[in-house]
Amino acid sequence: MLRIKDLKVSYGMIEAIKGISFEVGDGEIVTLIGANGAGKTTTMHAISGLLKPRAGSIMLDDTELTKIPAHKIVSLGLAQVPEGRRVFAQQTVEENLYLGAYQRKDKEGIQKDLGDVFSLFPRLEERRKQMAGTLSGGEQQMLAMGRALMTGPSILLLDEPSMGLSPLLVSEIFHIIEEINKKGTTILLVEQNAKRALAIADRAYVLETGCITLSGTGEELARDERVKKAYLGG
Repeated sequence: MLRIKDLKVSYGMIEAIKGISFEVGDGEIVTLIGANGAGKTTTMHAISGLLKPRAGSIMLDDTELTKIPAHKIVSLGLAQVPEGRRVFAQQTVEENLYLGAYQRKDKEGIQKDLGDVFSLFPRLEERRKQMAGTLSGGEQQMLAMGRALMTGPSILLLDEPSMGLSPLLVSEIFHIIEEINKKGTTILLVEQNAKRALAIADRAYVLETGCITLSGTGEELARDERVKKAYLGG
């Protein structure tokens, strides 16, 4: 579904991504793990059109994304849940969700997806008229994910969904990610909680200072001694 080939991204003279290649298959959960500053968020922003690559190719099915603006990439079926949630604090939960569907014209489909989001996240339905800025961190993360699902994506990019959450909420968020995937949405996950990410991933890549250094199934990388030492605390 998503093919990245020889991707290079620079900030001025600094090359943040140094020619990486990887794939995300239809229906998979694929995770990128790596330390802070490895280039994970930069990679996500390049895929979703928020950063323009210096070189390389990003193919979504048969469409080259590197020349397409971000808002048009959303309409092609790719949505990103940004690091830090970025909800619209002065809008209600429901308004945030409808903003996710701003490019859509299928009113019946929008209402169906709203119902699906509320069944995935019952707390959002309870708080549908509440201002998003008054939600807890976990609820804001759920809202950011729900808003992205309202775009009707075939592939969802999740950037650090567990950041700053309690262990109980982390478990809930990862369970929901698996549920979203089971319902047919492909997932590309960037996550510092490598143990959790590898446990649900079909395949995984290790990103270090802008280069992919390891790849394999989630299970293989969870057993790899280098990964254990660097990312799994042992």
